Order: sequence, then C-alpha cells, then structure tokens
Amino acid sequence: MSNSDTAQHKIGSGFEASSTADDVVRGIDLTGKLAIVTGGYSGLGLETTRALTGAGAHVVVPARRPETARENLSGIDGVETDELDLGDLESVRAFADRFLASGRTVDIVIGNAGIMACPESRVGPGWEAQFATNHLGHFALVNRLWPAIEPGGARVVSVSSRGHHAGGMRWDDVHWRRGYDKWEAYGQAKTANVLFAVHLDRLARERGVRAFSLHPGAILTPLQRHLERQEMVERGWIDEEGNLLDPDGFKTPQQGAATQVWAATSPQLDGLGGVYLEDCDIAEPAPADGERVGVKDWATDPEQAARLWELSAELTGVNAFAA
Repeated sequence: MSNSDTAQHKIGSGFEASSTADDVVRGIDLTGKLAIVTGGYSGLGLETTRALTGAGAHVVVPARRPETARENLSGIDGVETDELDLGDLESVRAFADRFLASGRTVDIVIGNAGIMACPESRVGPGWEAQFATNHLGHFALVNRLWPAIEPGGARVVSVSSRGHHAGGMRWDDVHWRRGYDKWEAYGQAKTANVLFAVHLDRLARERGVRAFSLHPGAILTPLQRHLERQEMVERGWIDEEGNLLDPDGFKTPQQGAATQVWAATSPQLDGLGGVYLEDCDIAEPAPADGERVGVKDWATDPEQAARLWELSAELTGVNAFAA
C-alpha cells in the first residue's frame, strides 16, 4: 500500500468492539509525548485522557468549562487544563496563541468535543451550532496550532460518528437557515468531521502529519444532554425507567474511547491516513442495503473534502496551507 492512499478496508488489527482504551494502548510508551484532547474531561474524552496519561503522555485538555474540567480530572497525573469554546473563533485563537507561546510541539490532537441533536441554535455570525462547534471550531484549532503540529509529525484524530449516515453536506444551506432538522444537521456536522480528516491528510502527509476520523460506537454519555428521555425511549435506546434496552448494542465509555486512542497511538497505522475507523480497525465502505455500518461515500469523497476545506477556510479566515 502506498504512503499516499490508504484503502478504506479492514487491516485485521486484532481488536474489536469490546476492546477498551487501556487494551489498545497496552505496551505503547507515550513518555515525552504531548496530546491535546478537546472535551477530554467527560464521557469518552475523560477515558481517552486517562488512557493517554496512563501510557505516559502529557495531556492538555482545553475546556469550555475549565472549573468542571479541573474537578473531573483531579487525581490524574500529567494533565493540564485551559479554556476553549469551539463555538467562538476568538476563544479558539486565544487558546492556540497561549499554547504556541509555550514553545511546545504536539504529537497527538484528538478533536473529541462536540454537541449532538441540539435544538436549533446559532453561534458567531449566525452559524448553525453543530456545524460550527463540531467542525469549524476544530478546523480553526488545527490550522492555528499547525506550527506546533507539523514539527511533531503529529496524528490528528477527528471524532465523527455513525450519525454521518444521516446525510452529506447540504452545500446550498450548510447553516440550516431553512427547515432545520436536528438529526440531519448533526449528520452533516459528522460528515464534515470525516471530510476534514480526508483533506487534512492529503495536505499534511508529505510533512509527516497524518489524519484519521472515526465512529466511537453507540455510548450513552453527556453527549445526549439535549435529548428528552421520551425521545430516547422512542428510539429504542432505553425503557421508561431509563434502563438500557439493548446493553449489548451499547459500549461502555472505556470501550467507546478505544478507537480514538487506537487512532492516535497504534503503530499498526504508521504510514496510513485519511481513513475512517470503527471498532479499532479501518472501516469498510457502507453497504448499499442501508445498514448503518462502515462509511458513506459522501464522507470520503476527495472532491467534497477539498470543497469543504475551502469553505471552512473562507468562513474562519484561517488556512495553514494557503499558498
């Protein structure tokens, strides 16, 4: 397989859906490595931070709620917190400036923070909040941190979701100014997370930086904060008392964090990049029968990835790769 084009097919990693973050990092020494994990203080992010620090990494956790982050991370060695609101580009710039001023290089960036299926809400100049927070904020963050990412030959991990199956880019109305649907808007934001990794990998691979996207699995975490209990009952996730209806269909947070930790650290991915992962392996293309596994072609299309990069650079005013 060439260094430039990784096939979207399983490589037989030896791990599976039930593997945990600790399983995939076992035997990997991250001493001296620095990782930035957005949202690394709750849900999957917290388990990701635990696994990386447990393997010796120093983890920077930029958080919208720094006090909560400090509280949740107390007792974990090798962590520092800072302030970052991904829905506010000025906050992204300020965090990146503070980090760059420290003169450190980055080995791992995990864009883990996100919002899901929220009521229609807008940030910045009227941008749809899910697209702006989940995609544009991370786009601006990685581009602003590029002077620290490039020298480290870092891996950039974009946490997407099977939610991308809900739809591709709505090019004529990316900010959902008409007919807002919270799940379709979430789907677009998660498609954007995959397309971001596709194009970043294309731009950065010659400089030793590789990018991956992934579906962590179905996990009940604080990500569901915008959903009413009745909606989760109707979707067949829980019963009226709040008990999981299909415990085997859901991962624990430790299992949910595994694929992003594997993406960030596994030597099995050396020389590879630009692909979407699930269950600690490269995913297969989604089957035509509509089963919600694998990755949809609209999320891996290099032309759409390039188009999204241009649009994102235009919207955020940041592009580390501008000629």
